Amino acid sequence: MAKFVTIGERLSTTAPAVNKAFTERDPEPIIKRAKQQLDAGATYLDVNIGPAENDGEDLMKWAVQLLQSEFDNVPLALDTTNKKAIEAGISVYNRAKGKPIVNSADAGDRITNIDLAAANDAICIALCSSGMVAADNDERMMHCQNMLERGMSLGMEAEDLWFDPLFLVVKGMQDKQMEVLEAIKMFSDMGLNSTGGLSNNSNGMPKHIRPIMDSALVAMAMMNGLTSAIVNPNDLRLMETIKSCDVFKGNTLYADSYLEI
Repeated sequence: MAKFVTIGERLSTTAPAVNKAFTERDPEPIIKRAKQQLDAGATYLDVNIGPAENDGEDLMKWAVQLLQSEFDNVPLALDTTNKKAIEAGISVYNRAKGKPIVNSADAGDRITNIDLAAANDAICIALCSSGMVAADNDERMMHCQNMLERGMSLGMEAEDLWFDPLFLVVKGMQDKQMEVLEAIKMFSDMGLNSTGGLSNNSNGMPKHIRPIMDSALVAMAMMNGLTSAIVNPNDLRLMETIKSCDVFKGNTLYADSYLEI
């Protein structure tokens, strides 16, 4: 992977307006939020429909078809604990702009999502945990190796497993931050792709501090080899930092207009 991949996080049922729009199959709020993220530079959109236990298959199909028809087959991450809903989304997915992402598997009860991704030629975000946050990098790398071996045994390419070290909240876990960065470097040294919910680090902080912390962390993580992140693309400071890091890493050719790309 060369240029940093941003996965827009703002289509999630955790937002009441999005949850209402999904429930009522109201396209307008979904399209509005999607457009904002894509205009801001998002590569993928994460479609988080929550557990969706009753109508997940129909809902995911509706969301995938709505977004890809409206935005020229935009690549999507399919985000739900309902495996049948992910399969339903993949069944109507257009791959013209990239493979679907299964969000997500882990090394515990959700490891079979790797099987789902392998069976459907999809990318899979692989959380380096087994239900609980890993105690240290030895445990993270054990989970990484187990998931890598499982995926490759099923015919996946290593590049289609995107390993997530799990970004940790700074408030209360400040002493664990460098371990996360070291894990990203380990993934990179193995030639593996990596991603994660970047803004987890700033949970609980004042609103004006969060963009500062997120931008600082993404710069440090990118220079340690992070290849993707799940982010709020409407955070201008963050997106400018990502684009600037891509220049320093040689992923983007410098021009005075590089922030407009």
